[in-house]
Amino acid sequence: MMIPKSRVGIEGWGCYIPQYRIKTENIASVWDAPTDRFKEDLMIQEKAVAGPDEDTITLSTEAAINAIKRAGINPSEIGAVLCGSESHPYAVKPTGCTVAEVIGATPYTLAADLEFACKAGTEAVQMCIALVASGMIKYGLAIGADVAQSAPGDDLEYAAASGAAALIIGPLNSSSAASIEATVSYVTDTPDFWRRAEQPYPKHGGPFTGLSYFHHVTSAAEHLMSELGLKPSDFDYVIFHQPNGKFPLRAASQLGFTKEQVSKGLLVPYIGNTYSASSLLGLTAVLDEATPGQQILLVSYGSGAGSDAMYIIVQDGVDEKRDAAPKVWDYIKRKQYIDYACYAKWRRMIIGLETK
Repeated sequence: MMIPKSRVGIEGWGCYIPQYRIKTENIASVWDAPTDRFKEDLMIQEKAVAGPDEDTITLSTEAAINAIKRAGINPSEIGAVLCGSESHPYAVKPTGCTVAEVIGATPYTLAADLEFACKAGTEAVQMCIALVASGMIKYGLAIGADVAQSAPGDDLEYAAASGAAALIIGPLNSSSAASIEATVSYVTDTPDFWRRAEQPYPKHGGPFTGLSYFHHVTSAAEHLMSELGLKPSDFDYVIFHQPNGKFPLRAASQLGFTKEQVSKGLLVPYIGNTYSASSLLGLTAVLDEATPGQQILLVSYGSGAGSDAMYIIVQDGVDEKRDAAPKVWDYIKRKQYIDYACYAKWRRMIIGLETK
């Protein structure tokens, strides 16, 4: 259990979801696959697709700008820019440096890229909590962003989406949107999903990935609640990593949560699995509507494998910050559909297409 000695808060939150979408049935028609499993059982209607001029850096930057607007701070006060992703554009060149430069946080800031599959964003939050609570920095910017990768025709292709979420972490004060009271990590060496160096697409263990997901998510959540003396009914919202729509609901049921507690942060049916941004996007959606005093349980998951669980309490400052930047549903409603040929071209999946 990790409890900061000095209380920390969420000073600003922001998101970015590309406007382009591809429908589940469009992907299925290319591969002569049935759509019922993905649309009904796994609850994936469509997914967000990064445009041809978008990548993890641009998505991260947009989300960061929105978070800064809500925080109302000078970007030069940000002492750390931490970007969690499994689709950094460069193998050698930090995403964090570019984002920090664009938002005006350079040159005196810590910039770093993080990886842990889909929980890299919550890792960034935990590190910012530590840096702020120790007094080493005033504000930290934690980002989870991905232009998710999937092999053509693989089950992952129906969900692997694009999006970003960002949080400004600072000392808890009267204007904070929420406090982060405690966090716990549960990690094992479980090879359920991986991508070796220089391979274009990840591989996975099929149904085994689901077993790993439920084991880690429930273990982290149970430990946090046990250590803090909390029970499922104490929470107004619970947010899980969202590889699909079915897994978070099943995890919630196993832990004793209701569907209503999960539904407000469940975005995967509308935008797909945004990987490192998934659970943080769910949190931003909840902060877009939560009221002071409400309690939130956030549980991420990253293959490899591990989960981060966080106990968050909404504070009085949330109402004043809410309208300072676009909300999650503003981005979800702003959409333009593309077909599979366009999707394949933008993702550089067409053989012989040179990468510029």
